Amino acid sequence: QVQLVESGGGLVQPGGSLRLSCAASGSIFSIAVMAWYRQAPGKERELVASITSMGSTNYADSVKGRFTISRDNAKNTVYLQLNSLKPEDTAVYHCNAFIRTTWASRASDYWGQGTQVTVSS
Repeated sequence: QVQLVESGGGLVQPGGSLRLSCAASGSIFSIAVMAWYRQAPGKERELVASITSMGSTNYADSVKGRFTISRDNAKNTVYLQLNSLKPEDTAVYHCNAFIRTTWASRASDYWGQGTQVTVSS
C-alpha cells in the first residue's frame, strides 16, 4: 500500500508565496518521476512541474520562473515552491509519483488527495 499525502496549501494574496509538500509512504522500492498537477474549477487537470530521480525538471510555460520543484529522495518527498502567485494559479494541486513497490514490479501511478491553493485579495 502506497500513500501520497500533500500539505501546504492555503489562501494567499496575489504576489505571495506558498510551499507545497508531498510525502510518499508505504511499500516503496523506488520512485522515478514525481510531479505536481493542478485542476481549477471547470478546467482539466494540467501538469505544473515534474522532476526525475536524478533531478531533471520540467515546467509548464505558465509557471516557469515562478515555481520551483525539488525532491528529497531519502524522504520520498517532493516540494513545490510557488512564488509571485496570481489569481489564475488558484486550483487544487495534486501530487503524482511513478513508483515501483518491489524490485520485480513495474512502476505504477499514484496520486495524492490534493491540496487547495487560493490566490485572492
